[in-house]
Amino acid sequence: MKYTAGKIGRVVVAKIEDGDDLLDNLCAIVKKEKILSGVVFLIGALNKNKLVCGPLKGSAVPPLPFWRDFSGPAEIIGTGTIFRTKGEPKIHLHISTGRGDKTLVGCLRDKSKVSLIVEAVIMEIKGVKACRKLDPKTGLTLLDIGRS
Repeated sequence: MKYTAGKIGRVVVAKIEDGDDLLDNLCAIVKKEKILSGVVFLIGALNKNKLVCGPLKGSAVPPLPFWRDFSGPAEIIGTGTIFRTKGEPKIHLHISTGRGDKTLVGCLRDKSKVSLIVEAVIMEIKGVKACRKLDPKTGLTLLDIGRS
């Protein structure tokens, strides 16, 4: 286990509106505010989304993503982390999405259009030494503690 400790910095509250792309807007806020590390919390709805719901095969390295489409509108609740990769913000976001009795949980990596509204709360984390770095074994950009 590796870890680093920091303090909560600024808190940004955003209203992402109908038709906006969720990840594009979150990245735009993070870049504009120069947030190096943080956490994001989301509630709202998406018109359509595509999630990675785990690896296609549990033991495969590098893991192949198990993609699932979810047509909307669908409610979401999500949380994610923000760390830099090669100087650019990288948001790792997991959401639960559902409509009626159909639900999915997974990693949101693709374009997704907001349905009516998504409320986002971004909490900046100051003083941590962490970034995302390409892991040659898995082919994934993973959290690296001790670098910033």
